[in-house]
Amino acid sequence: MLQHYKGCIYALVLCQVISVFAHDHLLEGIYCGKENCYEVLQVTRESTKNEIGKSYRQLAKKFHPDLHRGEKEKKEAEEKFKEIATAYEILRDDEARSDYDYMLDNPQEYYAHYYRYYRRRMAPKVDVRIVLAVTISIISIIQYYSAWSKYDTAIKYFMTVPKYRNHALEIYKAETKEAALHQGKNKGPKKSKSEQKAEQDKVIRRVIEENMDIKGAYAKPEIVDILWIQLIILPYTIAYYIYWYLRWFWKFDILKHPYGTEEKLYIIRKFMKLGQHQFNSIEESEKQSFLDEKLWIKQNFLIWKAKKDEETKKALAENNKYKQYRRYIKNHGIGRMTFDDS
Repeated sequence: MLQHYKGCIYALVLCQVISVFAHDHLLEGIYCGKENCYEVLQVTRESTKNEIGKSYRQLAKKFHPDLHRGEKEKKEAEEKFKEIATAYEILRDDEARSDYDYMLDNPQEYYAHYYRYYRRRMAPKVDVRIVLAVTISIISIIQYYSAWSKYDTAIKYFMTVPKYRNHALEIYKAETKEAALHQGKNKGPKKSKSEQKAEQDKVIRRVIEENMDIKGAYAKPEIVDILWIQLIILPYTIAYYIYWYLRWFWKFDILKHPYGTEEKLYIIRKFMKLGQHQFNSIEESEKQSFLDEKLWIKQNFLIWKAKKDEETKKALAENNKYKQYRRYIKNHGIGRMTFDDS
C-alpha cells in the first residue's frame, strides 16, 4: 500500500515536471514568448488556415481596444489584442508556422530557434522581380555610359591625328570666313584666345563626328545595344538566328549555292575567331585583301595564317625590346629574382 502511494506521488511529480518543462521550452523574445501561439488563438496544431483565420477574427473583435471603455479593461484588451495579432502573424504563414512547430517538437535546440526566428524576421522582404529589374537597369545605365566614354575617347584621339585635324581645321577656317562675310562690319566683341581655341576644338570634333565612321568597340553607342532592349528583343533575336542558320544550311549546304560577299566575310571572321565589333574595326581595304586572297576557303586561310605568324615572329625577333626580354628569360628564367638584377 505504501509503495502504491509512493508511486502515485512520483507520477504526480513527474506530471508537474513535464508540464513545467512544456512551458519552459517556449522561449522569451521569439514567437509568442512564454505563451503557446495555438492556445492564444484557441486552436490546435491540426487546425487549418481557414480555422485559424476564423478564430483570429472572432478574438480580434472580442478584444479590440476600442470596444472597452475602462482604462484598466482597455489596457488589458490592448495587450491581449497584441498577443492575438502576433500569434496570427506566425500561424498564417506556412514557413513561420513550420519553424514554430519545429521549436515545439525540438525544445533542446535552444540557440537554433533564435537563429531561425531572427533570420526570417531580419531577411529583406523585397520582391525578387524588383531586385532583378533594378539590377538590369543599373547594368544598362553603366553599359550605355561606358560605351559613350569609349566613343568620346576615340573622337579625342582622332582630334590629335594630324590628317583628320588639319582637314577639320580647313572646314573651321572656311566656316569662320563665311560667318565674317555675313556679319560685315558688325563683328561683335573680339573673342579671347581661349574662347577661339574652345570654338576651334568644338568645330573639329563636330567635323570628325560627322565624317568619321568609327566601328568596333569604340563605335557610337545606340540605345538598342543596352541590356534592357536586348532582353526585350531576345525572342526576335533567337527567331532570327534560327532562321539565319536554317537558311544557310538550306542555301549553301543543301542547294550548294555560291557564297556572296557577306557570307565570305562571315566565314573569314569565324576562321580568324574575331567578334563582330573586332572584325568591323578592320579597314575596308584590308577586308578586300581577304576577299582577293580567297580566305573563305580554309586551305587558303591556313596558308595565309602560317605566313602571317611567320612574319610576326620575324618582326618580334628583330625588335630590340623583344630581344632584351628573351635574353633576360634565357639568363634568369621566368619569375626568377636575384639581387644582381637590380
